[in-house]
Amino acid sequence: MQKEELIELINQIVNLKAETNMIEIKKAKGGVPENLYDTFSSFSNTSGGIILFGIDEKNHYEVCGISNPDLFQKKITEQSLLMVPEVRPVITFCEYQGKIVACAEIPEIDVFLKPCYYSGKGKMKGSYIRVGDADLPMTDYEIYSFDAFKYTIEDELRFKDRIGKEIFNDIALNAYLDKIVSLKPNLMNLDKDTILKINGIIDKDLNPTLCGILNFSKYPQVFSPNLDIVAVRCSTDEYGLKNEDGVRFLDNKRLDGTLQEMLRLALSFVMNNTKKATRINENGMREDILEYPLIAVREVILNALIHRDYSIHTENEPIHITLYDDRMEVINPGGLYGRTTLENLGKFHGDIRNPFIASILENLEVSENRSSGIPTIISEMKKAGLKAPKFENLRGYFKVTLYNFKEEEKTDDDFIMNIKNYCKVPRSKEEIAKHFGYDEKHPAYFINAYVLPLIEKGILSLSLPNRPKSKNQRIFYQE
Repeated sequence: MQKEELIELINQIVNLKAETNMIEIKKAKGGVPENLYDTFSSFSNTSGGIILFGIDEKNHYEVCGISNPDLFQKKITEQSLLMVPEVRPVITFCEYQGKIVACAEIPEIDVFLKPCYYSGKGKMKGSYIRVGDADLPMTDYEIYSFDAFKYTIEDELRFKDRIGKEIFNDIALNAYLDKIVSLKPNLMNLDKDTILKINGIIDKDLNPTLCGILNFSKYPQVFSPNLDIVAVRCSTDEYGLKNEDGVRFLDNKRLDGTLQEMLRLALSFVMNNTKKATRINENGMREDILEYPLIAVREVILNALIHRDYSIHTENEPIHITLYDDRMEVINPGGLYGRTTLENLGKFHGDIRNPFIASILENLEVSENRSSGIPTIISEMKKAGLKAPKFENLRGYFKVTLYNFKEEEKTDDDFIMNIKNYCKVPRSKEEIAKHFGYDEKHPAYFINAYVLPLIEKGILSLSLPNRPKSKNQRIFYQE
């Protein structure tokens, strides 16, 4: 960071009087705080961040400064070397109102190295993640998720001793074998068990895998009763609240069976619990208009079934489909996997948590397995003239929300006025996105769709116009 950028950042912090998900404030007047490990860990494991030293948060963000910059830098380095992997902070000093202020920029580490943790506590107790402006201990599952990607743990191939090959539906399994051999003729040279192993349906000891059971079992939930879907139609706009008639749910079902059966049952549930309109098309034929585009709904549910986490950590967590008057929410256990982020979601053939399940459903022509699901969902909602879908990567969960009403026009006077009023105080893009109901960790969609057009028109301004991608960038409105 350049000194000029640091001074601008200090100005913003003093004016805003608040930390953010990427900025941590430390007084440090008496020296370097003894425990920076939590923040080192959380910034390294999330999106990186900046620690500002020499500002007294408890005293209205007064700039108190630090003493002895050389010793300060030495102490910071000593603590950073106790992290696993070692943290490499970039330290910058500047003079502000006659006092020395310092910042340490902590970069996000590569996903193959996560989680970063304090060696004195060990991985399970010394790993943190940034949530809002707080450093929170990572859960066992969050730590496991990084390890599962790093070490390619194949949870879809696990098995249970009490389940044998008799659990398979032989008709469905033999039909799949015929199909896969027709698609890949070289498999004809292999015996049946070898083909089943190659496809992840049984393991090397001929035990049925979870992947095989979910696709070809007579009753897949014998593996775990909660590897299913819980679908509800709420009577109000808030989950669990009763309407004026004392009714909490208008419909409430558990949907089980194979992956294909659960997909079919889920689509039926959504269609039975959403509105339909009828119109005569240009060919004079009657057709139904669904509340949500059926193709989009199918892709959302299919993605949840394929990409959910199937580890022992989430074995008791079903997929949830919740219908409200104005929206549909689908939540599956397991956040985004590997190098996939909300920014690149659907833009490349990303890391796949369950490649054997994805491959089988591709061979069965249930899915394309080409990372086309997300673009299809977005396209179908836009084609229907509905508000854009919302994707959220939560702590251990992935959530998709479909709306049944039209997108607010970007030129709407009231909406523009709301953004202008909020930005009378300079705001980060994360703060703006969060304020208007979008994921502040990954604000790209909201900023690109709503804020950038206002900047291009000169309605909003950048605090650092020559450095548009700076972490210290703030967006503001000046009358």
